[in-house]
Amino acid sequence: MGTTTPPRTLAEALRARGDESLAGLLRARPDLLNPVPNDITQLATRAGTRASVVRALEHLDRFALQTAEALAVAQDPAPYDTLLSLLTGDGLDDGEQRDDVGAAVTAALPGALATLREQALVWGEDERLRLVRTARELLAPSPQHPSPTGLGPTVAEATAGMSPGRLQEILVASGLPATHDPVSAVAALSALFTDRTRMAELLDTAPVEALSVLDRLVWGPPYGEVTPNPTPPVKWLRDRGLLLPVSTRTVVLPREAALHLRAGRAHRVPEPVPPVVEAAAERDPQAVDRAAAGQAFTALSTVEELLKLWNGGGPAILRAGGLSVRELKRVAAALEVTEPIAAFWVELAYAAGLLATDGESDERYAPTPAYDEWLDLPAQDRWTHLATAWLPATRVPGLVGGQDAKGRALSALGPELDRSGAPEVRRRVLVLFAQLPPGTAPDPETLLRRLRWERPLRGSSPSGEGTDLRSRLALWTLNEAELLGITGRGALSSQARALQAEGEDAAGALLAPLLPEPLDHVLLQADLTAVAPGPLERPLAETLSVLADVESKGGATVYRFTPGSVRRALDAGQAAADLHAFLAAHSRTPVPQPLSYLIDDVARRHGHLRIGAASAYVRCDDEAVLNEILADRRSTGLRLRRLAPTVLASQADPGSLLEALREMGYAPAAESAEGDVLITRAGARRTPPRTPPVPVPEGPPTPDDTLLGAAVRAIRAGDTAATVVRKEQPEGTTGARASGSLPRTTSAETLATVQAAAMTGTAVWIGYVNAEGAASQRVIAPVRVEGGFVTAYDHTADEVRTFALHRITGVAELAEDGEG
Repeated sequence: MGTTTPPRTLAEALRARGDESLAGLLRARPDLLNPVPNDITQLATRAGTRASVVRALEHLDRFALQTAEALAVAQDPAPYDTLLSLLTGDGLDDGEQRDDVGAAVTAALPGALATLREQALVWGEDERLRLVRTARELLAPSPQHPSPTGLGPTVAEATAGMSPGRLQEILVASGLPATHDPVSAVAALSALFTDRTRMAELLDTAPVEALSVLDRLVWGPPYGEVTPNPTPPVKWLRDRGLLLPVSTRTVVLPREAALHLRAGRAHRVPEPVPPVVEAAAERDPQAVDRAAAGQAFTALSTVEELLKLWNGGGPAILRAGGLSVRELKRVAAALEVTEPIAAFWVELAYAAGLLATDGESDERYAPTPAYDEWLDLPAQDRWTHLATAWLPATRVPGLVGGQDAKGRALSALGPELDRSGAPEVRRRVLVLFAQLPPGTAPDPETLLRRLRWERPLRGSSPSGEGTDLRSRLALWTLNEAELLGITGRGALSSQARALQAEGEDAAGALLAPLLPEPLDHVLLQADLTAVAPGPLERPLAETLSVLADVESKGGATVYRFTPGSVRRALDAGQAAADLHAFLAAHSRTPVPQPLSYLIDDVARRHGHLRIGAASAYVRCDDEAVLNEILADRRSTGLRLRRLAPTVLASQADPGSLLEALREMGYAPAAESAEGDVLITRAGARRTPPRTPPVPVPEGPPTPDDTLLGAAVRAIRAGDTAATVVRKEQPEGTTGARASGSLPRTTSAETLATVQAAAMTGTAVWIGYVNAEGAASQRVIAPVRVEGGFVTAYDHTADEVRTFALHRITGVAELAEDGEG
């Protein structure tokens, strides 16, 4: 194809591109690479398939999409000036279209057109712009799929099948000369509707009510219902072809007439410039960083507290998968948050690989071994681990509590929560945050408007949860970023900016000085409480959480000592002396006497009763205590009986017996088979090693430069093999057959031809059948022929390969330049 010859097909247009341009197409539309096309023709065919075109359209911004929509309602092909006129109008709309908008459209159109060309949605020179046929079918108006522009079919499309007599009636009513030729009649009516002067004269004679009807249809939808006896205004419009029948009860405003009423514009409001994200508030950047750091520390504490709840084994998994509503409510109550926020923390721990299923027959959730490793990290590294797990996660906690497409409830940690577009929305929201000055909180409405402009077709979801999922994902992102400490007081923190731009180490370095230093002491009070004025060192916090119950949280945590909490510490193997020493070592205030008395009193009674397996038994040296238990009506269900003066037997299991006697106010201790007291340390049930959930990809990953270069070379080589000109064979020989078929030659002819090509260094065309029986055409340059094999440079694969001679079906010489 000559360089000045305009392309006749998309394949020819792609073939004329440079390698960088082809690589740009494959980068923008990576679905075209799977698998790598054999040649340019296959690439063009794949680029025109419906699924691929839909995907490409979904990644267009609003103005690029408006440009494609305008081409869809223009004639095919359309010159650049026509496209520009459809986007700016014809300038005869009495100033309705402002000059600044027209100038912005004029300035932005070349860029939008370049985007459409790069993605192979538009091809051809500026004088003959063509929209890919599949895109035209998706965007062009039809009764089944109304155009996004609100325009209806053309006069020719709307009058297809109309009787010549009816066409003549319309021409006469419109003041046009009658003709018996339907083609001429349609052309005359179209010319009338596109003539500004004559169309204005026709509308000047229209009743006011008729103009009101047109006003309701002009910006779409262009279809309206009529009765068998239409009103006079509708009849006036129908008689003159301004409303054309689609069915017995439906009429449509033809495209040419609508464009006249719109002053030539395809869209009511062209949007060539992205909306500006406006500031809602400007805050001190240091205050923003401190607020974000405080929330980051709260996030770490919340995740740790959540997993402590399930340290000894979490809730069971629903049959359909996920966490039950009751268990989610329990988590929310324990964390003192709402259920949607509890779902976020549960899903975040799962995404970070800190929580998983244990894989047992009675499957439950539990912390993973990675949770223990995470606890050993510095606080800033624990935060970056959570943040980097949140950004690419495709699971959407905001959907919890809703319903899927089949009406089933969506549960936390359950299936159907993955939305492949979530990571892209999160990253885009944070990029828009980062483009604002430090300390600036964006206005959410303008942020959503900008996101809708960037991907106008990405709002809907096939799952049925709503028509604007992208906006909902953005709002959830704003809330989750604040909870996680990515933002503080609505503005992006410095550590989050560093995380985006420089990585985890830089973010951790900025966050570390802002986090509170853990304390090694508490303040004991006479009312059996302890106040932690800040975060505690981990060994202190772990021991205190066993010895006391958390009563309240906030800037300072209040712990309360109770008989049950002290008994819990004794059950964990602590002695009373150990507890006294622990409190004295970590309290900045003297240990109150009531607390010392409480510890001694519980310790004195702890283990006085012994529980073992009979099914279970109770052993106590004090017979009076056993008599008291037998006399208590609450023990009836335990079915106790005396085996000896100091031993009672029960048919309940040891665990149930232990809990029942504790509820009755006793302090029994479990006993081993050897008679020793069993120490029940704080549970630490862990799952087997688990990998975090893999995000569900939105589509094929963006290929790297190495893969793109190899793919372009392979496509070029395959195209060379498919389009190379073969030398015509003399009549009666067994050389190359019709185009597209494999060459056929005898074994002797094949051997002689490839030997000659190896000697002269020329390329030949061969047919080859591999070991799997797949046939292909190749252009090769033989280098060596020996031992029944041909070593040659394969232009199709762009590498040196070895071919078995007996698998070559035939060989043909290539035509010289200008030949054939």
